[in-house]
Amino acid sequence: MTKPPSRGGSGRSRTGPGGPARPPRARTGPRNTARDAAERAAGLVVSSRAGPAPRAAFGRDTSDASPWERDEAPARVPAGKFPPKPKSERPRSDKPRSDRPRTGAAERPATRTAQEGRPTARPRRHEGRDERRETGDAPRRAPAESGSAATSPPTRRALREATAEALATGVQTLEVTPDEAGMRIDRFLSARFPQLPFTRIQSLVRKGELRVNGKRAKAADRVEPGASVRVPPLSLEARAPAPGSPRAEGDLAFLRSLILYEDQDMMVLNKPFGLAVQGGSGTTRHVDGLLEAMRDKDGQKPRLVHRLDKDTAGCLIIAKTRLAAATLAKTFRSRAARKIYWALAAGVPKVRQGRISTYLAKEEIGDSDARMRVAKHGDEGASHALTYYAVVDQAGQKLAWLSLKPVTGRTHQLRAHAAHIGHPLVGDPKYFDIENWELPGGLQNRLHLLARRIVIPHPRTAKPIDVTAPLPPHMAQSWNLLGFDAARYDPIVEAPEA
Repeated sequence: MTKPPSRGGSGRSRTGPGGPARPPRARTGPRNTARDAAERAAGLVVSSRAGPAPRAAFGRDTSDASPWERDEAPARVPAGKFPPKPKSERPRSDKPRSDRPRTGAAERPATRTAQEGRPTARPRRHEGRDERRETGDAPRRAPAESGSAATSPPTRRALREATAEALATGVQTLEVTPDEAGMRIDRFLSARFPQLPFTRIQSLVRKGELRVNGKRAKAADRVEPGASVRVPPLSLEARAPAPGSPRAEGDLAFLRSLILYEDQDMMVLNKPFGLAVQGGSGTTRHVDGLLEAMRDKDGQKPRLVHRLDKDTAGCLIIAKTRLAAATLAKTFRSRAARKIYWALAAGVPKVRQGRISTYLAKEEIGDSDARMRVAKHGDEGASHALTYYAVVDQAGQKLAWLSLKPVTGRTHQLRAHAAHIGHPLVGDPKYFDIENWELPGGLQNRLHLLARRIVIPHPRTAKPIDVTAPLPPHMAQSWNLLGFDAARYDPIVEAPEA
């Protein structure tokens, strides 16, 4: 009795009598996956039938688990063309098949006769192809690229466009180029994806959604050449105004009005009171966003190298090139930049010149806008903070004009140190805690803190750059009412450097 074939099989044995075993057919999976469709839509790969796919400019996805769980992206159709309809949707004739006219050679002359009254359509001529048919020549192919043109690395603009196009389709793994080595992970992503708000990038880092070489990335991590950065699926947003738009022109004019110093490598802005340096929760207008209006033709945007609090006015350094940004950042880390602040404090310190040396830590760990408290050495999150101060002038025993020189750069360092010695800064909503203290008439209840002066080596020539910022309007009003002279000698210049 013959054994019936299994369902879906042919009923024949895989091996013939005395013949070698037939190898099992390789299972290649579906031909069109979501990842293939997304990459084809982004123009980053070609079909595997035409040979191996070229390496994408932004790197390859090397994660073990398949991240492509999103719906397959629709394939793009050229403008003016539509995909052919399936046979089941094509219109059919109502006549029976036996009654349909045959389109053989006998009926074709009759069809031509019926159309003799119409003008004959001019035959379409394809230049090049028709000549080859007449001469019998083979089609010519463009010569393959050779030399440095075929192996030249992609430009930063090409990398940014490729990653921006592909990121919206799913998880991607980006490869760090030598030019991007040493960048912080958040700055690296901001440079690759200018459409993505910086607050979104910071949220990704904080939640641990970014992986560098398979490990969770921290905000302070710096990328190395050849490293793989795994980015989760994101929806890109248009962050910057279009070049030449009224908004972009307005932002550019506003930034130009703030410039205190500028050359081809850097510039120093006079940041006004109330303007944030970077975006945050509910912050839509900030310096980093305004700098989008200053992008050059290669897509490079000026970079921040340090920060000021939102309500602190004064000198803010901006790097115009990546090399300048790296050099200036190193200068700040090595404490080679000298900074002088002016402030208006409540009361007058008994010691007119001195130093404040404490450890500072956040009251709530993880909150970027939390108050800083004076801590002990060894406390969680505690860092040493050192500030020199001097009393420049005073208004009775009510108010004092302080000049401050921070050696370290901790969060809210000057504001926390002023409150620590019992003389908080006027208008400080976080650290002013003196009870029954009334603001003198005519003074505005705004933070009176100015980044007055900065001296820093030039990132390229190493020559010192010395820039001074004027008093903001609310502090100028207070200085005028209190009789302070901004040209008065500032004794803080005699303070030590460390």
